Amino acid sequence: MMFETWWLLALPLVFGLGWMAARFDLRQLISEQGALPRSYFKGLNFLLNEQPDQAIDAFVEVARLDPETTELHFALGALFRRRGETERAIRVHQNLATRPDLPEPEREHALYELGQDYLRAGLLDRAEESLRRLMSGPYAASAKRVLLELYEVEKEWLKAIDAARELQTLEQKDYRVQIAQFCCELAQDALQKKKPEDAIAWLGRAREENPANVRAPILLGDVAAAAGDLPGALQHWLAIESQDAAYLPLVADRVVKAYGALGEQGKALDWLRGLLKGNLAPELLDTAYKTELEVNGPEGATALMREQLRRQPSLLALTRYFEAQAAGQAADGTGAPDAQSQETAAIRDLLQLRTRNLARYTCRECGFRARLFYWQCPGCNRWETYAPRRSEALG
Repeated sequence: MMFETWWLLALPLVFGLGWMAARFDLRQLISEQGALPRSYFKGLNFLLNEQPDQAIDAFVEVARLDPETTELHFALGALFRRRGETERAIRVHQNLATRPDLPEPEREHALYELGQDYLRAGLLDRAEESLRRLMSGPYAASAKRVLLELYEVEKEWLKAIDAARELQTLEQKDYRVQIAQFCCELAQDALQKKKPEDAIAWLGRAREENPANVRAPILLGDVAAAAGDLPGALQHWLAIESQDAAYLPLVADRVVKAYGALGEQGKALDWLRGLLKGNLAPELLDTAYKTELEVNGPEGATALMREQLRRQPSLLALTRYFEAQAAGQAADGTGAPDAQSQETAAIRDLLQLRTRNLARYTCRECGFRARLFYWQCPGCNRWETYAPRRSEALG
């Protein structure tokens, strides 16, 4: 009986305490909402209604009324930069970075954002100056990554190598692929400046950094060819087959030209015919067709493409087959073209129009498509993301 009486007395007490707590939370919420400007809620409403322009205007008004809202300033700056309004983003982050009362962590954040604003605006010197002030602290790794991107844009490959090595130590991440490519870029610059010794030295460093790098032997072959050492150049280029045969199409034209200069076009044809029997046929078909046409004429090219169509049918092989037939009919005809040659020419033109629009290479990171092969993707700026293979089936 005493227990039931105690429980009846406790119930009103618990209820009263809960009511007081609810009242306290409600008053606190009303107080917080009253402290926020109406423009803040207008901005949120615009964002929810997918009206970003009006939302930005509302948030700018909030920032004007309450300059202490640093997080809102950061959000505004990021919005401006994302929309391409880099001048407004720079002003926002400059105002933050120069505020004397701003805590150091937020000042570093402002400098980091300012560096990205300058980079987006193309003001590379100012971007480097801002990011260089963050070489220690919580934004060091992020600043070095942006600096690396900046050096790649500026083609400052020596600085890019240093930045990549620092990041490799700081993040415990492998940057050997990028460093090897930077060495290859320096080698290519040296080759253009007629400094083969420097090019060879940089290519040696590239192979030390990344033994799997295929660009280095390609450029070593170019160095040898420029010096007149065609057998040495062929040795470098043909060795790619044992390293990564997928990259052979990148040197096929060089190999054919070198064999031709040595008077050994038959060897070039034998090499190409052997490769056509494998899975590299789509990439090597053009080179094989042109070489066969040059050496054995339209009849030889027609026979080669007919054999290729039996072995591995594709739209490109069919196009080259009709090109060879049209070339042979044009060479044999002495008067006006007959109906058969006109029909062959029409089929050739139609196929050429179709194959001309086929994408050749696709970046596996961002999907950027290009007809030329790039070691660095023009879309996402990643290195070695293009496989040297056609991205679309040709048949």
